[in-house]
Amino acid sequence: MQSHSKDPINAESRSRFEAYNRLQAAAVAFGEKLPIPEIVAIGGQSDGKSSLLEALLGFRFNVREVEMGTRRPLILQMVHDLSALEPRCRFQDEDSEEYGGPMVSATAVADVIRSRTEALLKKTKTAVSPKPIVMRAEYAHCPNLTIIDTPGFVLKAKKGEPETTPDEILSMVKSLASPPHRILLFLQQSSVEWCSSLWLDAVREIDSSFRRTIVVVSKFDNRLKEFSDRGEVDRYLSASGYLGENTRPYFVALPKDRSTVSNDEFRRQISQVDTEVIRHLREGVKGGFDEEKFRSYIGFGSLRDFLESELQKRYKEAAPATLALLEQRCSEVTDDMLRMEMKIQATSDVAHLRKAAMLYTASISNHVGALIDGAANPAPEQWGKTTEEERGESGIGSWPGVSVDIKPPNAVLKLYGGAAFERVIHEFRCAAYSIECPPVSREKVANILLAHAGRGGGRGVTEASAEIARTAARSWLAPLLDTACDRLAFVLGSLFEIALERNLNQNSEYEKKTENMDGYVGFHAAVRNCYSRFVKNLAKQCKQLVRHHLDSVTSPYSMACYENDYHQGGAFGSYNKFNQASGNSFCFELSDTSRDEPMKDQENIPPENNNGQETTPGKGGESHITVPETPSPDQPCEIVYGLVKKEIGNGPDGVGARKRMARMVGNRNIEPFRVQNGGLMFGNADNGMKSSSAYSEICSSAAQHFARIREVLVERSVTSTLNSGFLTPCRDRLVVALGLDLFAVNDDKFMDMFVAPGAIDVLQNERQQLQKRQKILQSCLTEFKTVARSL
Repeated sequence: MQSHSKDPINAESRSRFEAYNRLQAAAVAFGEKLPIPEIVAIGGQSDGKSSLLEALLGFRFNVREVEMGTRRPLILQMVHDLSALEPRCRFQDEDSEEYGGPMVSATAVADVIRSRTEALLKKTKTAVSPKPIVMRAEYAHCPNLTIIDTPGFVLKAKKGEPETTPDEILSMVKSLASPPHRILLFLQQSSVEWCSSLWLDAVREIDSSFRRTIVVVSKFDNRLKEFSDRGEVDRYLSASGYLGENTRPYFVALPKDRSTVSNDEFRRQISQVDTEVIRHLREGVKGGFDEEKFRSYIGFGSLRDFLESELQKRYKEAAPATLALLEQRCSEVTDDMLRMEMKIQATSDVAHLRKAAMLYTASISNHVGALIDGAANPAPEQWGKTTEEERGESGIGSWPGVSVDIKPPNAVLKLYGGAAFERVIHEFRCAAYSIECPPVSREKVANILLAHAGRGGGRGVTEASAEIARTAARSWLAPLLDTACDRLAFVLGSLFEIALERNLNQNSEYEKKTENMDGYVGFHAAVRNCYSRFVKNLAKQCKQLVRHHLDSVTSPYSMACYENDYHQGGAFGSYNKFNQASGNSFCFELSDTSRDEPMKDQENIPPENNNGQETTPGKGGESHITVPETPSPDQPCEIVYGLVKKEIGNGPDGVGARKRMARMVGNRNIEPFRVQNGGLMFGNADNGMKSSSAYSEICSSAAQHFARIREVLVERSVTSTLNSGFLTPCRDRLVVALGLDLFAVNDDKFMDMFVAPGAIDVLQNERQQLQKRQKILQSCLTEFKTVARSL
């Protein structure tokens, strides 16, 4: 011990050690992730870590009493200074690279560690914290060494601590020990056999090959009395079979006397224990031990010299990479300083800020247009949504009035932009075609039909069925149109975040550093709000447009309900006998006489209910609705579009729609019917073709009118309106709309987005922090350049 302290200090090693110490202080202060070679002490509680640290320091400072190993890591920077006849300890400020004044009292050192630990844990409301305490100890009797002391492993939390404390300590220690540039100093008591070690597996998880692990067997004097001959000692010292052939543990014993003694007496006791251990192995064991093989691994002095030389070796090896990394960091900090200066200058340069904001807004608008037109960047797997996800996140849920589960083509694919918009359009069509004309009571039919008969006219039945269809269409299709607009607005609203990501990726790809708008929270919030208002206004306008189309197609003057009559030259032949009657002789019995007396007139029999209960739209018994489909990756395009044409009545025969309508009417509360010679014949399935009642004929005719209204609305009006109402403005007017909201204001209002009260002070504080960081890193760089020249 004495000879080591009096050896001349190698100037090169000393300068290298000092340079790394300063770099480590800067890294802790600024949160830098620098690959500095460091020794991390790990092990279970009471395995001797605290005693080993005090022995390395050369003096005691009551580290056991503050239980620092169970709360926060402690970075001990030991500096061998021949002029420091008494230890000088200084603590680095919690959030700065500066160190406080020196202290020599061991009690004061312990008090600082205790108070800092308690203050941080109270602030974070945790039992342990990974934020380290940094202490620099300058002493003539300590080596040039830096060790990070970690919380000791425990099996069970102490009374009053959370039960998760052992797991938190294990996780934190693994995080501190995992970086490959750190050396692990693993301590385990000699009384524990390697085969029953509690923490050896945890070390293997961090460093499976033990290439950067130094194993220390502590309290070695407790094991000495168990050795009887040389073979037994050599087998134990080799630790073969557990640590591998290339791993040699160090065996250390330290003074057990914890009474207060002088620092000189403490160091003398350490040296004395080393001497006694060697004497016992030589004289107290039969045949002694293999000194050539194991002598350099026994005793505290051997471990201390190895740790110092090993750390200096790692410092020398890492110096070139550290120098290159420091140059890179200094360059990055300089760039950050320039950007910060530009931001501060921009607060007084309104014209420059307007230009930057306009370019940024235009870029986001262009990306929205690109996403609508079709894009695969960013990845749809990450940013897209399935149909179920769209329904859930939008909060809209299922389609109103539709009880069946609507699954459009490509429902399980994650889509966004124009693809997701088109899928919602097809989902709307599926929902619309799943709704049929609902059952109508005899009272409603009578009220409409008799009123028309009272006015006189030859088209009473037709007018009554048309009015019923129009009323049903307004009632059932209007909510579908509103839901479609809301779903499409959600799809377009989701594009803002995707456009931001796309813009960020593009700027990173082309390394665009100009017009950086990062950090302007107020501006970004304003852009987001403007975009949201734009989409909401589009949704409001589209709702009005599609409602206008619904009002038009359900107007009494619309020809949608009568087109079949004109196409077939006054079809509905079964109505002719009623339509030709005069107003004076026009009279029907529409009441359900079965309620009061047996039916006397077959014409007044209401349609049979095959299911025994009323059905509602979307709940047809066995009917199957064929709806237009979108192209799917699993289907040929020709087949899909062929189905669409056939179903919507665009085939050569022109009766596809009428056939579909007939199927739709088939499961309602009406008697079966079929088309024959251009007229509708109604009858009973058991009794053959018979004349139908006025009620059943009106119901069937209303179902046909409803299907016609739905087809005209869906196929001719709504789809094109939604496309032109949503997508065209997003492509053509978005950038203008955002520009008017954001920039068509005076300078004072414009600057409100960028310069909030106190914002300039925040920017200036950030600049000061960057200046301090730049200064300390530049100083470290200069030192490392000097070190590099001396190597």
